[in-house]
Amino acid sequence: MHVLIIGAAGMIGAKLTQRLIKDGTVAGKPIDALTLVDVVAPTAPKGAEFKIRTEAADLSTPGVAERVVADKPDLIFHLAAIVSGEAEADFDKGYRVNLDGTRYLFDAIRKIGGGYKPRIVFTSSIAVFGAPFPDAIHDEFFETPLTSYGTQKAIGELILADYTRRGFFDGIGIRLPTICVRPGKPNKAASGFFSNIIREPLAGHEAVLPVSEDVRHWHASPRSAIGFLIHAAGIDGEKVGPRRTLTMPGVAATVGEQIAALRKVAGDNVVARIKRQLDPVIVKIVAGWPRNFKPERSVALGFKAEKDFEEIIRIHIEDELGGTFVK
Repeated sequence: MHVLIIGAAGMIGAKLTQRLIKDGTVAGKPIDALTLVDVVAPTAPKGAEFKIRTEAADLSTPGVAERVVADKPDLIFHLAAIVSGEAEADFDKGYRVNLDGTRYLFDAIRKIGGGYKPRIVFTSSIAVFGAPFPDAIHDEFFETPLTSYGTQKAIGELILADYTRRGFFDGIGIRLPTICVRPGKPNKAASGFFSNIIREPLAGHEAVLPVSEDVRHWHASPRSAIGFLIHAAGIDGEKVGPRRTLTMPGVAATVGEQIAALRKVAGDNVVARIKRQLDPVIVKIVAGWPRNFKPERSVALGFKAEKDFEEIIRIHIEDELGGTFVK
């Protein structure tokens, strides 16, 4: 099987690459080639028993997508996007990257024709939902995004379903929770503080909390995110049905509950590194985000996430910090 990862240089793309190299198989089939694409050339990890090719390519540039899929990969993970805060701050860039790039990719596959029908796993977002919300958003809740990023992802979901219905490819969309705790440095995502207030204190650094502690949100770990992608790659499309995008399971927690979990795992000294400093822009963006879900379809189809936020923190310490932290 030839696997293509678009957005391979990002955190999720890099972790997915490592998982595929470790497993050597995906969707029940051995991998014989892996192509890694991003706007900057991803680093090809060592240790793979199959061929790895890397390429720097911007799918939002007309004509690039056709080149990227010319050798007809069997499985495509479409992870490429700019994050929520950046998409809101730069309207044109958000639509160019998140919408035009996706459409160019889907059309490039469609134009190949000749029976070529790859599985595409498209990462969407819970940002496709907008307030007012019920206590828990169920699978029948309508999409009314209140950000440009959410709108771009919602349009991508509709195109994914229509192109799958028309037989151009076999698409599965997964609405990711906010992935927490993200390793590395803070990025421009409006949701970045959810990770910052855990990651930075555990590393011995101060972190700024820009919202109140009663803000509730939907989370899953990077480990779960990779599990979602792998599971989506091999899932039976007939069981998914015509509604091709699924809300992933996760953990609903307030910021206060996040901090309480951190205190339980790491102690008061670590928690003391969190500084409160409200940011009106972030407060406004977060106010329109969903808080809790009841994702019965994805759970019934075998997708799994953590049981509580304490587990998410322990996974971060184990996977990213070698089992220890700065006390």
